[in-house]
Amino acid sequence: MLKDITLGQYYPVESILHKLDPRTKLFGTMVFIISLFIANDIWAYMIATVFLAAAIKLSNVPFKFMVRGLKAIVFLLLISVSFNLFLTPGKAVLTLGFLKITKEGFMVAGFMGIRLIYLVVGSSIMTLTTTPNQLTDGLEKSLGFLNRFRVPVHEVSMMMSIALRFIPILVEETDKIMKAQMARGADFETGNLIQKAKNMIPLLVPLFISAFRRATDLAMAMEARCYRGGEGRTKMKPLKYGNQDRITYLVYVLYLAVIIGLRILRVKSF
Repeated sequence: MLKDITLGQYYPVESILHKLDPRTKLFGTMVFIISLFIANDIWAYMIATVFLAAAIKLSNVPFKFMVRGLKAIVFLLLISVSFNLFLTPGKAVLTLGFLKITKEGFMVAGFMGIRLIYLVVGSSIMTLTTTPNQLTDGLEKSLGFLNRFRVPVHEVSMMMSIALRFIPILVEETDKIMKAQMARGADFETGNLIQKAKNMIPLLVPLFISAFRRATDLAMAMEARCYRGGEGRTKMKPLKYGNQDRITYLVYVLYLAVIIGLRILRVKSF
């Protein structure tokens, strides 16, 4: 399960998406997330599916590797779908005791499940095709206007990129600690939910110690390299938009316009 978490990992391969400016990919991820919350019918989700499938194809990341991260949200997905399936009021199509499944519940649960899956896959594409350094530079450049309001943009961008970079590291560390504890007789599988939570205590303590140790090592490494924040720093590889980025921005605008247009048409039809 732990190895199935793909968010925060970088997949080194040659592709069109890997060569795009990180600001372009950040903006595209934001547009895609917004479109999922705007979409409210099957046609909008079909267009979102085509958009996501094209992004996966252009990334050259194996599809099996990308969807592997969905295993980590299966429990959350089941809860969200179940709540919407049984608690959405409307015309009943199936009754199971005191539980009632409605036609509207089917629609809402289906859209909610698709939305969660697409959110995870869409966000994973950005991290799989963008290195932590590129992500930091892209966030800092995109949020640069906040410097006028005395917001420490560089520091915020650095913290976000480090947090994303630490996800696969902590996952790997957790897996090692679990195997070491299991070799000593620890049991993380049997028992009810409360017992499983108690069994996690021997895992959490060394994990926190390891995380603090890594954070200390990182801070010492940054100080050894005379890191003092973003003020006055220059870039070895400054970000520049290319023709591919401009074309991609146009695709984003057209995609979002179509999704918004479908929502407006649906509202007018009612």
